[in-house]
Amino acid sequence: MTLMKRFFCLFILSALLSGCGPYSFTGVNTTAETYQVNFFQNNAPIVEPGLDILFTRTLQDLILNQTNLQLVNSGGDLIYEGEITEYRVSPMSATADQRAAQNRLTIGVRVRFTNTDNEEENFERSFSFFYDYPANTQLTAIRGTAHEEIFERITQDIFNASLANW
Repeated sequence: MTLMKRFFCLFILSALLSGCGPYSFTGVNTTAETYQVNFFQNNAPIVEPGLDILFTRTLQDLILNQTNLQLVNSGGDLIYEGEITEYRVSPMSATADQRAAQNRLTIGVRVRFTNTDNEEENFERSFSFFYDYPANTQLTAIRGTAHEEIFERITQDIFNASLANW
């Protein structure tokens, strides 16, 4: 290999390696090392048993899987806390004979986020999402799928608001 080719290869290699700094593909922008997710109590008018535990674990798992932060029980650099504030089913569209053709399950969560390293990033905010299903289907038949889809969206929105600065 000629001297010019070696120089070119070395230049390309150094350019590639220098570009591999502290970038995160998830877009996480924090110096924190730990996080804690306090129990999200279900304070909705309709209380669905186990919903609080499921939501708390879903949020913990999402942050654990998308960052290199360590989950702690107390003293976290980032603290997530709040409550489930809404759980309701409402008709969305009607048939010709004025019956519901589709229902919507909506879940809402109030979140208080604290960044102990940077108080300017703290917030208290509500997040919600919904799942539409046929009116002739019982909620119990689609509950697991609905909760999973709703929580996936809400927790991703919380993640984006707190760690991706969206």
